[in-house]
Amino acid sequence: MKTLFAGALALTALGGMAQAEGHEVSACLITKTDTNPFFVKMREGALAKAEELGVALNTYAGKVDGDHETQVAAIETCIANGAKGILLTASDTSSIVPAVQQARDAGLLVIALDTPLNPIDAADMTFATDNFLAGELIGQWAVAALGDEAENAKIAMLDLAVSQPTVGVLRDQGFLQGFGIELGDPDRWGDEDDPRIVGNDVTQGNEEGGRRAMENLLAQDPEINVVYTINEPAAAGAYEALRAIGRENDVLIVSVDGGCPGVQNIKDGVIGATSQQYPLLMASKGIEAIAAWAADGTKPEATDGKDFFDTGVALVTDQPVDGVESIDTDEGMELCWG
Repeated sequence: MKTLFAGALALTALGGMAQAEGHEVSACLITKTDTNPFFVKMREGALAKAEELGVALNTYAGKVDGDHETQVAAIETCIANGAKGILLTASDTSSIVPAVQQARDAGLLVIALDTPLNPIDAADMTFATDNFLAGELIGQWAVAALGDEAENAKIAMLDLAVSQPTVGVLRDQGFLQGFGIELGDPDRWGDEDDPRIVGNDVTQGNEEGGRRAMENLLAQDPEINVVYTINEPAAAGAYEALRAIGRENDVLIVSVDGGCPGVQNIKDGVIGATSQQYPLLMASKGIEAIAAWAADGTKPEATDGKDFFDTGVALVTDQPVDGVESIDTDEGMELCWG
């Protein structure tokens, strides 16, 4: 369904239009795309909880990861339509802040899902994985899996976008710290000077981008033997690039998301380990929070000791290492993306 707003800018409204008579509370879910399985599952969780609680939910998404303008227009549409709250996975975590403030000034509760805004308190609350910890877990696993060879690692960093959204920075920096690499500015990626890092490239969080970024970094150093990826679609693309040159079996790939396809890729030997997130839980908790806000003005509270509501993370691998807690792929398949 296409909804026009603010001139010629088109928004993709994704079918979650539960505006039946009798609904007194409406909400919006705005994701980065409608194609990434992570956001598909997030939408499923939001729609199910909205139906349970009698909330009318409109869902929107950017055309591609990084489509900031469409997300801004979606926020404006939600304000104009009288929504009580917005669940948002922002493509540009800094540039979206003025639009978010406009929504909050209009009385909407704005909750960031998965990707914290910059600054994080630009949203009323964030429901997310501890993304730094997610990166740190795969870094710790990778260095332990390599053993003494970690000192000779040649690492490719496959990040998200040049705008460096918070989720990409946190995972990147967490991985490097977990691997034992000294960080530069912890709020940026790409400024470390450890010689083991071959370089950084961006993937837009999809398979095509992962393949292209892997090819670019292999051109810099064909002996890359460790690949960090922002998510599992990017990891799948990196694997294809490695397979094209016959190196799919001698490079360690790690990732974040823990979706069912990603867990299957661990079973199949494509990925060594991944950190599993729970997007359905993020979205359902977000809908609950909007319903509570509409009912009596209650705002959600952060997890003790953190500035966001932590929805949990687990390392998934079939090659456990000492000192890093993990679950195997059988358990990972049972949990993927609850």
